[in-house]
Amino acid sequence: MLQISVLRDQTDLVLAGLAKKHYATGPADVAAILDLDQRRRQLQTSHDAAQAEANELARQIGGLMKSGDRAGAEALKARTAELKQHTQAAAAELTQVEKEQQLLLYKLPNLPHVSVPEGRTAADNEVVREQGIKPTLGPDAQPHWELIKKYDIIDFELGNKITGAGFPVYKNQGARLQRGLINFFLDQARKAGYTEMQPPILVNEASGYGTGQLPDKDGQMYHDAKDNLYLIPTAEVPLTNIYRDEIVPLEKLPVRLAGYTPCFRREAGSWGADVRGLNRLHQFDKVEIVQITPPEASYDALAAMLAHVESLLQQLGLPYRVLRLCGGDMSFTAALTYDLEVWSAAQGRWLEVSSVSNFETYQANRLKCRYRADGGKTQLLHTLNGSALALPRIVAALLENNQTSTGIDLPLLLQDYCGFERIE
Repeated sequence: MLQISVLRDQTDLVLAGLAKKHYATGPADVAAILDLDQRRRQLQTSHDAAQAEANELARQIGGLMKSGDRAGAEALKARTAELKQHTQAAAAELTQVEKEQQLLLYKLPNLPHVSVPEGRTAADNEVVREQGIKPTLGPDAQPHWELIKKYDIIDFELGNKITGAGFPVYKNQGARLQRGLINFFLDQARKAGYTEMQPPILVNEASGYGTGQLPDKDGQMYHDAKDNLYLIPTAEVPLTNIYRDEIVPLEKLPVRLAGYTPCFRREAGSWGADVRGLNRLHQFDKVEIVQITPPEASYDALAAMLAHVESLLQQLGLPYRVLRLCGGDMSFTAALTYDLEVWSAAQGRWLEVSSVSNFETYQANRLKCRYRADGGKTQLLHTLNGSALALPRIVAALLENNQTSTGIDLPLLLQDYCGFERIE
């Protein structure tokens, strides 16, 4: 959530940032927030002045009663009653104004970092670098949705029977490959200095608001209305919310957390060739890394997180590229995002497998996640996260890129994790 002081003091900068993110109602929303803020401050001033006068009158009433001036005391009591009504009315209106202002602030996306390129869609994203050699497959090469049927390792029809479309059943070597990849990603995160966590996969509404999934992604999250709980779209939500309403001691920073969870996304309106097979699911597995840092350290942390994710792809032998997302293609909450995509040889296209983002103070302001530097007043921290990695498209690329006429060869490092060398 943007800080009201930033909207008030740097209005032009805010409007320019919202325009870069193609947030169409930015000028109207900012004007409404500032109008409410002015009204809020007027009400607060009036409330505080009335309360101060009432406190002074209470002191005077005590003196008049001691001196025997009952008439004077009664007059002041009448004025005190008027002031009490005034402060109660001002407090009620102040609460309403603050609620309206908060709801409007929740609607505003984060401002993009200065390095974010202009653009509206994924076609405008900037290719930062490309690594690896794209494999050349034979004429009989198959996409992963055919390979998984051929080798009987993932069953979409069975998942559709049990739950519905987008909930596959992994079996045999497919299930072991999933488990092997999860363990590999977690081991690599631990070696990189991340503390492994196993968080809940259901979160409350406050957690959804804390990291910005609510209200922005309300329709994309699975919601249990009876208990008002949400299935997580990513482990970012519970991991970052560990530090909601916390003042983190400076010596505990940076916070580095990693966690494996299943993730759930409704993906409403998704269809077509781009979502076949493992390309887009309603439930999938992912290892997430999260950092919480002082503001001056967050962009070094972002670079380190990006390098970590790249190292995973390099070790898996997957050709990949790094994209810096343009303003119009960035998430609601991010200030700067790098996407990593792997080359899918049989499909002949790039598949996104990770987003690594710095949210600066946007999430921390919602979370009230702070630190105190040098014994001074509290300051907001910066939060970051990244997929390290999401499994479905990694599996798709591994199957397609490593297929032969007789089977699918696993990268050497995965063989110990999975307990087999090839799928056949």
